[in-house]
Amino acid sequence: MIALERFDIGILMFVGVLAIISWRMSVAGAMLLVGGLGYAAINGWLPLLSTLKTMTYSKFANHSMSVLPLFLLMGEFASRGKMNSRLFRAALSWFGHWRGGLAVAAIGGSAAFGAICGSSLATAATMSRVALPEMRKAGYSPALATGTLAAGGTLGILIPPSIILVIYAVYTEQSVGALFVAAVIPGLIAMLQYMLVVSLYARIVPGSCPSIPRASWRERLVATRGAWPIVVVFGLIVTGIYRGWFSPTEGAGVGAFLMLVFAVVQGGMRFQGFLESVLGAGLTTAMMFLIMLAAELFSAALASSQMPAELARQVATIDAGPYTIILFVVIAYIILGCFMESLAMVLLTLPVFIPLLLTLDLGLSKDASLVWFGILVLMSVEIGMITPPFGLNLFLINSMAKDVPIKETYKGVLGFCAMDIVRVVLVLFIPALCLWLPGLK
Repeated sequence: MIALERFDIGILMFVGVLAIISWRMSVAGAMLLVGGLGYAAINGWLPLLSTLKTMTYSKFANHSMSVLPLFLLMGEFASRGKMNSRLFRAALSWFGHWRGGLAVAAIGGSAAFGAICGSSLATAATMSRVALPEMRKAGYSPALATGTLAAGGTLGILIPPSIILVIYAVYTEQSVGALFVAAVIPGLIAMLQYMLVVSLYARIVPGSCPSIPRASWRERLVATRGAWPIVVVFGLIVTGIYRGWFSPTEGAGVGAFLMLVFAVVQGGMRFQGFLESVLGAGLTTAMMFLIMLAAELFSAALASSQMPAELARQVATIDAGPYTIILFVVIAYIILGCFMESLAMVLLTLPVFIPLLLTLDLGLSKDASLVWFGILVLMSVEIGMITPPFGLNLFLINSMAKDVPIKETYKGVLGFCAMDIVRVVLVLFIPALCLWLPGLK
């Protein structure tokens, strides 16, 4: 009877968090409130106070957590150093003359900026400031312009280094380098798929994206030379962490320092920009850490309720294949992604889904299963960011293009959503797409 009561409390906690979030309370506040009440209901108020006393220190007095502010600082330096415009110009010089070339360049620039940003919303916002005026000037249809930028932003969380992958690695005790490398092929596939969507859109809807003159080879070389720091930093971080040249924290520190040098030398960033970068990274870090602390308390309460373990046992008795069960988990992530911020959603659901994953016979080792599942989670979150009607990237782009009706953005993003679903199905049934590169070590 006690186990049943605890299970009921776990179910009520999960439903309660989603309900409170829908009432506009912050995600961190909702998880702290519900997690605290649930923990107290199961274990008592004194154990709750004792847990809160030690949890904050044990969670954040951890050297591995310093990787987050350093990666965020690297992204801030890149943004303040005008790397976004350099990347867009470089991509434009190579792809601009294609049919839909400006949109293709925006996708290429988003992929490159995502390699040193790690955030979907930041990538979408940063690239929109550069690419949206250019596409408007060239006469691109509002649907294609805004849809492309919303979808391109999702590459920020898929192309490594990804903030969500770092947090997933810490939570599941997996190698950050292995997860970064595992995301490379799906990330490249995503970029190529998005470029294909633009090309098809240009053919299906004539006049939606006028062509622009082809750049000369000299212009291409000049533009590419301005973007080479991104290639250097990306290659050094991913390769260095994966090959063991330095730890993830050291790699993030090296990347942040190099990006600072490039931002000062090439981007013209000065002391005021440095201070703004540090402050911006600090504020974002504080927000993330608060969400992580709330998720830690919520996770502890769920574990006390025995709901995740009981749910895993119940699912194991279902007469369905393991990949079918994972498919339903992916669908759940896509639906939740329409309503919730990606980091909070991942931290909220991992305590439920990871025990479930480990009960399934997928024909993979435990570490391989967790790496593969991490990439699936990342791609599912990515789809939710642009799925109408509530995808967060859609509202961000709409706030930056206030004259474009949101329905136009919905129309423009549908093709990208379809390609995302195709890619998720491919990785779901062909795990080698994300496990091959990590297996080469």
